[in-house]
Amino acid sequence: MDNSDTENTAYKGFGSDWKPSNLTPDEAQQATSWVEARINKRSMLTKKDRVEDIRDAMWQLEKDGEILVHRVDERHAPVMAKTLYGWDKKIPTNNLWHHKSCGQCGNIPGYPSSVMWLMNEMGINYLDETDQTSCTAWNYHGSGIGNVVSLAAVFLRNFHQAYVSAKAQGLDMGTYYPLVHCGTSFGNYKEMRIFLMHSAELREEVKKILGKLGRLVDGKLLIPEEIVHYSEWLHVMRHRMQERQKIDVSGVRATIHPACHVYKMVPEDVIYDDTVLNGDRVAVSTGLMETLGAEVVDYSTWYDCCGFGFRHIIGEREFTRSFAIDRKIKVAVEEAQADVMIGHDTGCITTLDKNQWIGKAVDKVYALPIMADCQFAALALGAHPYKLAQLHWHASPFEQLLEKLGIDWEKAKAEFESYLEEVKAGRIETLYDPKRAITSGPGYVKPKALAASGGDE
Repeated sequence: MDNSDTENTAYKGFGSDWKPSNLTPDEAQQATSWVEARINKRSMLTKKDRVEDIRDAMWQLEKDGEILVHRVDERHAPVMAKTLYGWDKKIPTNNLWHHKSCGQCGNIPGYPSSVMWLMNEMGINYLDETDQTSCTAWNYHGSGIGNVVSLAAVFLRNFHQAYVSAKAQGLDMGTYYPLVHCGTSFGNYKEMRIFLMHSAELREEVKKILGKLGRLVDGKLLIPEEIVHYSEWLHVMRHRMQERQKIDVSGVRATIHPACHVYKMVPEDVIYDDTVLNGDRVAVSTGLMETLGAEVVDYSTWYDCCGFGFRHIIGEREFTRSFAIDRKIKVAVEEAQADVMIGHDTGCITTLDKNQWIGKAVDKVYALPIMADCQFAALALGAHPYKLAQLHWHASPFEQLLEKLGIDWEKAKAEFESYLEEVKAGRIETLYDPKRAITSGPGYVKPKALAASGGDE
């Protein structure tokens, strides 16, 4: 294909180095057969040379007096999990600082509300503070704008805020431990931690920035002992959730879409559990669904990206749509006969759910409900499908799934409409005392001890 063809086709906008492969269907199938046949064996990774546990570098830098590590300690009631190589990972289960997702709050509000509702149900203490920023990785992966220094500075700025946030409540620093909602933030932060531990030059650059922001602790960079995704919290809490389960989900056939940024980025840090799919695949979400009693059904394209891909959803959105429908949704419906597809990342849920409408234009209507593991868990524990799980924000139909769960969605919808009238009248329910979300703005009440001493954060 010559350049003029490239400039006027789907490859426009990706640069001259992007060219069509022109593979025949047989050649395309051959190109992916290796993945389909072998990639689900974790021996693929364990046969490699042992990779470095970046936490070893952290301990050495702390010993050298260069950094301070924010540890997961008894205040966080940690539960130990095993990662790909059998290493221990401490998952905090209490006193959690919600690092929310810009995409969830904008597109899938039932995602964070379900996580917080589950924590309320189980008596978990948390802080939903407003003083956080986006991780900015969307910008970096999508457009190439940004750089490692800025990404690393944002990472440490947010985790520093989590560390000091408890002071506003008169509690010790480090009381709250960050729980990352977004899969891309999770992967990005783990990459940044590796870069910071290996590059003295990067540490120096970031230290200058954080020093100007007042975000150093005793003049040192603050590094988290563990970077924890909310799905990991769900995984270690799944048996406690099962004890509170109210809905029988045993008739549900579920497929899992594991997110690239959750388990393909820094894979050595991802949880694998020998009791979940023999430890061959990432354990989060699958372990939760199995514990709740759903039937997790395999499908041949489980390993594939959802189609989001950051760059091409900006430059060539039709690729995203066709990939999501043909490689994921169609296979889950026709091959696995799934009732629902469960994910654990913002971009994946958005892509797989909200792109299904376009299939109507080409007679590809599969109508597969898509939701996050936390939303399904909340439903299983009795959460309201509209007020809490907020399924009405989803583009894929979910009513048939609710009927299979024995949930009267028409009654629930009527209740929700009545609730909206209450909201209009100013009678608003919240998941938590709003003052807990704000440690410095309107509504914040300074603890007596701090007020008496004139102390500030």
